[in-house]
Amino acid sequence: MDPLSLTTLLAAAAVAGWIDAVVGGGGLLLLPVLLVAAPGMPVASALGTNKLTAIAGTATAAVTYARRTKIDWAVAGPAAGLAMCCAGVGAALAGAVPASAYRPVVLVVLVSVAAFVVLRPRLGVVAQPHRRTRVRVGVAVLVAGVGIGLYDGLVGPGTGTFLVVAFTALVGADFVHGSAMAKVVNVGTNLGALAVFAATGHVWWLLGAAMAVCNIAGAALGARMALRRGSGFVRVVLLVVVVALVGKLGFDQWVAA
Repeated sequence: MDPLSLTTLLAAAAVAGWIDAVVGGGGLLLLPVLLVAAPGMPVASALGTNKLTAIAGTATAAVTYARRTKIDWAVAGPAAGLAMCCAGVGAALAGAVPASAYRPVVLVVLVSVAAFVVLRPRLGVVAQPHRRTRVRVGVAVLVAGVGIGLYDGLVGPGTGTFLVVAFTALVGADFVHGSAMAKVVNVGTNLGALAVFAATGHVWWLLGAAMAVCNIAGAALGARMALRRGSGFVRVVLLVVVVALVGKLGFDQWVAA
């Protein structure tokens, strides 16, 4: 790989780490850059190498959040365990499901998420502890651990964003604490998927390790900014990332195809 392509990848890894730490969706940036900078890399290897990079950043962000704020481990812990298993299943099935099958569904979900956040301006800005019932906790664990975990292994981009929205909508967390919980679960999804990709030889370890260093730096900065600037800042970034995801998937669905 030439120096310019490598530099571009390392810079993209740092920015992706920042995005992931704040609200998720770093794969939206990093995966396309990885495929362009390394045109000979198979898609499965790009996904596996991205998981190696991402797990370093999400783990760093999770530790940063845990040190500076309270994480609802009763929700995040079980969800992370389920997500690790389900993401592994998703990664094993990734090659069997064509992108055309899931892309329209994800687009509808993303547009719904954007509308939900816009139409409910108080969502996630202030915590709503009264929403945290035993039933809602169970639903949140299943949605995050099984549904979103499977999606992350199968597809990937937007996983952190879906997790943040799930935790704010279902158990009344504000965006900062929802993002903290999302990082814990995201570590599980990345670990489960990475284990499958590594077992099948689809990880470029040296490149992934170099990108991971930059991803860690971006993630540490992003988590600190989210904690310092609060839920309003996270909400804005969330909407920007969702719009970008819709644009990217829409382009892939109707233009690139």
